[in-house]
Amino acid sequence: MTSITELAEDRVVEGVFAVARKRRLHTRSGSPYLAFDLVDPTGRVEARVWQDVDLLDRRFDDGDAIRVLGRVERYGAKLQVQVRSLEVASDVDPAALAPALKRDADELDGFLEFLAGEVSHEELAALVRSFLADGELRRSLRSLPAAGADGHHGYAGGLLEHTVAVATLCRETAQLHPRLRADLLLAGAILHDVGRTRELGRGPAFRQTEEGRLLGHVHLGLRMIEERAAGTDPVVLAELLHVVACHHDRAAARTAEAAVLYHVNQLDAQASTRPVGDD
Repeated sequence: MTSITELAEDRVVEGVFAVARKRRLHTRSGSPYLAFDLVDPTGRVEARVWQDVDLLDRRFDDGDAIRVLGRVERYGAKLQVQVRSLEVASDVDPAALAPALKRDADELDGFLEFLAGEVSHEELAALVRSFLADGELRRSLRSLPAAGADGHHGYAGGLLEHTVAVATLCRETAQLHPRLRADLLLAGAILHDVGRTRELGRGPAFRQTEEGRLLGHVHLGLRMIEERAAGTDPVVLAELLHVVACHHDRAAARTAEAAVLYHVNQLDAQASTRPVGDD
């Protein structure tokens, strides 16, 4: 069985993959074809069905695990699988085929616990601990991407990896600039993307939930923080909510901590996606 990292041009591919982003499109001449991504824990590759489109289209849906027979060709700078035949692999859990992070998830979990322990402000520390004590949320951090399947850290566990990276960078920034309120910045960094756990569904497609589509992860994250904030000083809570609310909106930032989180979030996203050397 072939994995995605083993694909090579002009080679036959036979394996079990999960389907992401299935679309039915048309050529310039009007002929239908299927365009979708195949994913497994090692990566992602584009795939096309040109023949028997109506027959094969009925066999599978976005998010299914499928057995594929095809050939790898080069299209531009990318490899692409030309699928000859396929069938649903009903005995395989599609979520188990979602692209996975390369780092050790247990190690990242340990880093997250350490960073949470660095928040010394009593009320902010209690709020952060309430999230980390939620077993379902911790599992979601390990199973979801940071920004959907097509965004930065777009693999299972990417949300945990990105959260740890942003919180680490914010901690270091606060040490370099003592004028920053380190506890506020670090708490905001740890919680800035908790809304993703309600915005995104399970792999391999990581599709938006209905409330995620309508509200987005920032709004959902603010709601989640407010749900756990009983007993938190209203001014402290407002500062934290502002930091989280602005992590995608530089112009809205009214505090140094909010501005720093915005830039650190952008930094980690860019560092994980922009080409380096021959990438």
